[in-house]
Amino acid sequence: MNATHTGPIPDSLQRQEGFAVPAELEAEIDELISHYPAKRSASLMVLHAVQDRFGWISQEAVEWTARKLELQPIHIYELVTFYPMFRQRPMGKCQIKICRTLSCALGGSKELHEHFCKTLGLDAAKHGPQTTKDGKFTVEFVECLAGCGTAPVIMVNEDFYENVSPAKADEIVRAGK
Repeated sequence: MNATHTGPIPDSLQRQEGFAVPAELEAEIDELISHYPAKRSASLMVLHAVQDRFGWISQEAVEWTARKLELQPIHIYELVTFYPMFRQRPMGKCQIKICRTLSCALGGSKELHEHFCKTLGLDAAKHGPQTTKDGKFTVEFVECLAGCGTAPVIMVNEDFYENVSPAKADEIVRAGK
């Protein structure tokens, strides 16, 4: 059976007022699509390009991507909600990812997460990424960051930090302001 969903996205993503893909990004995406035998095959790469430009994937971004790839929005929505690397809400300029797997947990990552949350006025008990009201910081637990021997480890944007103490966490927050 070949079921096709043609209605609206079942669980609307956050909206992004004024969403518009700039001409240079659209040209980049057109070039990207040309490398695939079928437009649909470029879905993940197009979503990465859109997220790189806007920082997250909004409902309008899903709808634009679906039109661009000649797909129903549900096909793009499924990708955005399945893969954790796609952000469904705006993130802070400084994204702090704290490893929560076993070595880091034993090394104090839970306490480190609590420290970041307390320092930034966030709720350490809340699940998922949290962004400060001013939009400067996003804090989240993530799975393995591959630094098990130097736990706890974190990433701040693309920078990797090992053996992070609360004092080091404070330095990172001060540098990100």
